[in-house]
Formats: sequence, C-alpha cells, structure tokens
Amino acid sequence: MGQWVLSGLRTGIKSTRYPRRPETAPGVSPGLPTVGVTSAEEAAALASRCPTGALTPQGQHLHVDPRRCVHCFRCARDGAPTIGWQDGYEWGALVRSALPLGPAFRRSVHIRVVDAGDCGACLHEVRQLNNPYYNMHRLGLFITPTPRQADLLLVVGPVTDPMREPLLRTYEAMPEPKRVVAVGACALSGGVFGASFACAGGVAEALPVDVEVPGNPPPPLAILHGLLVAVGRKPSAPWPALAGDGRGEGRAP
Repeated sequence: MGQWVLSGLRTGIKSTRYPRRPETAPGVSPGLPTVGVTSAEEAAALASRCPTGALTPQGQHLHVDPRRCVHCFRCARDGAPTIGWQDGYEWGALVRSALPLGPAFRRSVHIRVVDAGDCGACLHEVRQLNNPYYNMHRLGLFITPTPRQADLLLVVGPVTDPMREPLLRTYEAMPEPKRVVAVGACALSGGVFGASFACAGGVAEALPVDVEVPGNPPPPLAILHGLLVAVGRKPSAPWPALAGDGRGEGRAP
C-alpha cells in the first residue's frame, strides 16, 4: 500500500485541468468543419462529398450544420484545401430557454445515461468521463443507475423504436427540475441511421432537449462541456441558430 502512495506522490496529478484551464494536449478533439470557400463551384463540390448533408452550399459559402457532421473528413481530404477546420471541443449548446436551476444543480449533479440505439462510439466516449484523466467526479458530476435520483438525462443514439418507450419512462421518472443532454450526431439529427422506419431523427423527436453536443462521436471534453452548460457553469457554444426553430420541444410518440 505504501508503495502505491509513494508512486502516486511522485507521479502527481494527471487529470485534465479543464475547465479551469484550456486543454492543450494533442488529439483531444477531431474538430469540426467551418466556412472557408472561394467560389460557388467549390462550395457545391464540397457539399456533394458530405454523406449526411452537414454541408449546404449558399452561393460562395457553405452552411455547416454541426448536428449532422460525422467526422468522415471527406470535405477536408482529397484535395479540398478550401474548407476551414477548427479543433476546439466546447461544442455544447443550449437549444431552448434555460430552466430554473434550483438547488439540485448547485452541488453534486447526478446523471442518468440512456443508450437509445447508439452504435457504441458515443457511449464509449461518455464512459471516458469516469476515468482518471477526465475524472468528472472532481466537478461534482456523478452517474446514477436510477432516474429517480437523476438531475440530467444524457442520451446517445437516434432513438430506435424499441427504445422510445423506455426513454420516455426514464424521463418521466426524473424529479423536477431536470434537463436533457443529447450527445452525438445520431442523437441530434439521426446521423447515418435516421430518420427511418426503425428510428427517429434524434432525441428531440421524443423529448424536450435542453443541450446538444455534436460530433460522431464527440470527444469527452465536448461532452463534459455540454454537461457544464446544462447546469449553468459554462456558457453555451455560439454555433446553433436556436430560438424559434421548433427544436427541443419534444413530440409524443
């Protein structure tokens, strides 16, 4: 036991300093495409490479929808130098009016994670938040197995038909105030799986979503940022055009 203590003292703290300091380690984020074209022809050519419709040509520019980006990098490779790329990770964005936080969000926050048809990629990134490097416990964030003790509902996957009813029951069992965080392109837009006969086009078709975290999968720091946005400890990312777009209201199955 003493050897482990000494080893820990010699090694020091290896957890990320985020959110107190920006994370500068290489490889923490795959990044997202940004606008950066010079002609209508180039914009149309880049948009035609996107398999999920995340890029839409608008004259000499591209409209980038992070909700649909699956990090295939087709727009950034094969001789496509005109697309911009940003390597940040603070992607969590509020998508509806903020709810009253209340005392439940002032100390420890408990999170119920639901796999609503995820391929495994986003769920794997969510699991990383519990490892020593990201260590979300230091921020007062904890995973709970029961919705009755949950403040946040974190959902991955496009919401397959068999998971719609369990997802709704989980949400209904949570006490107020509560928030929903949708994580990953599939949870935001259906990704490459939906909308289809087998699944919805994202969590917002079943539940009122408060925070969206794009990416496929989003890196752990992006998910962590989304959780901090949900509890009012970080500002929302500026990318979405959110007010009045009809998203986040939830529709009955």
